[in-house]
Amino acid sequence: MTPAELNKAVESGRIPPLIFLYGDEPFLVDQAWQRIVARAVVPEARDFNLQVFNGRDLKPEEVLDSCRTFPVFAPQRVVSVKDAGQLDADSLSRFIPYLRDPLPETILLFQGEKIDGRLAFFKEFKKRGALVEFKKLRGEQVANFVKNHARSVDKNFTEEALALFCRRVDGSLGEIQAELNKLCTYAGDKTLIDVDDVEKVVTDTRNENIFDLVNAIGRRRPSEALGILDRMIQDGEPPLRILAMIVRHFRMIWQAAEMDRLGMSRREMASRLKINPYFVEGLIGQGRRFSRSEYRQAFVRFQETDLALKSSGAHPFAIMEQLLMSLAVRSGEDRE
Repeated sequence: MTPAELNKAVESGRIPPLIFLYGDEPFLVDQAWQRIVARAVVPEARDFNLQVFNGRDLKPEEVLDSCRTFPVFAPQRVVSVKDAGQLDADSLSRFIPYLRDPLPETILLFQGEKIDGRLAFFKEFKKRGALVEFKKLRGEQVANFVKNHARSVDKNFTEEALALFCRRVDGSLGEIQAELNKLCTYAGDKTLIDVDDVEKVVTDTRNENIFDLVNAIGRRRPSEALGILDRMIQDGEPPLRILAMIVRHFRMIWQAAEMDRLGMSRREMASRLKINPYFVEGLIGQGRRFSRSEYRQAFVRFQETDLALKSSGAHPFAIMEQLLMSLAVRSGEDRE
């Protein structure tokens, strides 16, 4: 079952009796858990009809006894197991008989980060219940999350402000929402959030420096790129992480350049690259500054740099400086 299908089932009141929520975005997992509980058990009945266990100190028999208990003055009850990833294969296997014959009046709701589909428990759960995975949002999905949250409190972003906000926040959706709440509070009665608001409220993270660095390289401004690199290394940014972000950015501008040559629409490019559409023009502009042979040469240099950083005794800044100069300076071109 997909998250969207689960939402429809919850809204319609047809909630499966067996649900396992998992994924690498705990904010979305927790939101789904709250929606299920809110729809299944009214607040005044939760003392009797909502029981929450934790996988760290759980005895399967206690959970099963609770599952087989009928609701009190209500049509349904919820028995929840949080941190289900703490349960070993033996503990999970004890639930299998119940999975084959669940009590219709009980919703058995598991919550965890990962599942192991090889285990008999999950094979049985997949046949009889709803395994629902919540993946991290990427690119335009994050932008849509931000826009939707802002609209829920009667706020909107300018395109430039939205792009800057998405660039500056990096982390779980819970952290992103916290930054959004700060920003919306700062905006007060103002309904349109602009770049100035974002710059004043949202912390300038290291990802912003990475963005500036790769764009300086993409615009072929070596002196600017070297200055940013120097600041990042002095701030303790690992050179291998810097290299990984440069490689990722070059892959994206190469893809953007090829898609542009094929005449692909900007919206389709944004969808394929999984980015905010606002960034597409910038990627295309950078992508056109490099030839296909330069891209191939760049990826050879990336491999050489990775090996040098892991095995060479040279200073990391010197290794990265050599890479940046090779990427940002054209032969025969004046250096900045």
